Amino acid sequence: MNIPIYQVDAFASALFQGNPAAVMPLASFLPDATLLSIAAENNLSETAYLVKTGEDYRLRWFTPSIEVSLCGHATLASAAVVMERLEPERREVRFHTHSGVLTVKKAPDGYVMDFPAQEYERVDVPVGIIDALGAAPLEVWKNDRFTLVLLKDAAMVRVLKPNFPRVAGLDPHGVIVTATGDAGYDFVSRFFAPNYGINEDPVTGSAHCMLVPFWANRLGKDELRAFQASSRGGELTCTHKGARVELRGKCAFYLEGVVSLSVQ
Repeated sequence: MNIPIYQVDAFASALFQGNPAAVMPLASFLPDATLLSIAAENNLSETAYLVKTGEDYRLRWFTPSIEVSLCGHATLASAAVVMERLEPERREVRFHTHSGVLTVKKAPDGYVMDFPAQEYERVDVPVGIIDALGAAPLEVWKNDRFTLVLLKDAAMVRVLKPNFPRVAGLDPHGVIVTATGDAGYDFVSRFFAPNYGINEDPVTGSAHCMLVPFWANRLGKDELRAFQASSRGGELTCTHKGARVELRGKCAFYLEGVVSLSVQ
C-alpha cells in the first residue's frame, strides 16, 4: 500500500519555522495501532490523517505516542494540503473531528481556522510547580485540557528551562506558560506536553483556544498578536469571538512523498 505524505511547517512564513506536521490522505482509516506506528515512525509532534467524506473530510491527529482530540497546527497543515495540493480550487474546507466540525478558510495572508474557545478557572498554585518549571507563577488556571501558568514577563517565558519529568506530574495533558508580550506581541507562550511524547511543542494551536480568551479578557481586546517562543518560534494572529476562536497563520511545504506500507 502506498500512502501520500506531506510534511508542512504550520504557523510559518518560511521553511524551518513554526511547527512541522505530517499529513497523510487515506481512502479509509487504518487500524489505530497502524496509525500510531506510522506517527511514531514519522516522529513529529503530530501526524494528521484525512479521509474524504462527501465534500468534507474526517480528520484525526496522532502524536508519536497517543491520539489527541484537538490539534491546531496539524489542522492548519491539513487545510493547506487540501487547498494547495488535493483540491487547489477550494477556498474552504470542513473537517469532522473528535472536537466537532472545524472550518478552515483560505485568506490573503494564509489560512483562518475556526476553533472552539476553552473555558478555564483559577486554581491554587500546585505543589512542586516551581521545581518543575524553574520559575514562580503569578497565577495558575486550569481546565480539562491544560494547565495555564502566568509568569511575570516575556523574558521569563523565553528563558525557561523546565524539568520535564516533573512537568509530566503537573498535568496529564499539557502545561502552558504565558506572559504579557514583548516585541509588538500581545502575549507570548510556550507549551510542554511530556506525557504526549512532546517535551516542548513548537507552536500549539489548541493551546491558543485557552490563551486567546484568557488574554482577550485580561487585556480587554479581541484582536491579538501572539508569539510562541519555542526554539523554532511561531506567529499567530488571533480573534476572540465569544464561544469561538479564530487563528490565522501561514504554511510552508517541506516534503512531499509516498509511504510504502506492507499490509499483513
